[in-house]
Amino acid sequence: MKTIDPLDARILLALDDDPGATILQLAKVLEVSRNTVHARLQRMERANLLLGFSQRVSPASLGYSLVAFLSLAISQSEGANAMSELQNIPEVVEVHATTGEADLLAKVVARDTEHLYRIANTILAIEGVVRSNTAMSLSQAMPNRTRGLLEVVAHSGS
Repeated sequence: MKTIDPLDARILLALDDDPGATILQLAKVLEVSRNTVHARLQRMERANLLLGFSQRVSPASLGYSLVAFLSLAISQSEGANAMSELQNIPEVVEVHATTGEADLLAKVVARDTEHLYRIANTILAIEGVVRSNTAMSLSQAMPNRTRGLLEVVAHSGS
């Protein structure tokens, strides 16, 4: 897997500061050539090092203000089917394979508690899902963040 180097990190930090910056503006701020910035962005895109633009959209802005985490116990023989079915539910926005009592941890968004109840029942009806445990988020204490990691990488070349 290719990784982001210090110059890539500096480019991404500059874009984080000004998402609408042009390649020419980035080149001036970073004091590198326009071609370098353009080539670096293209390389990161081709290598799938950047998340899709939809990752920047808040589910709450789409009417899905409730967030819950479902710990799922999966029948080992039906794990692939369960994952496939989870991917077909738009409100399941993230899934992690985990250790411990649960096999999967699914982050789910919903419009309200009734909607969450329907989603949870849909998930429980998936062949291979043995059991679930739901924890609703009361508030996001800290958002997903990578800026600090980018700053570490950006300064590692100094």
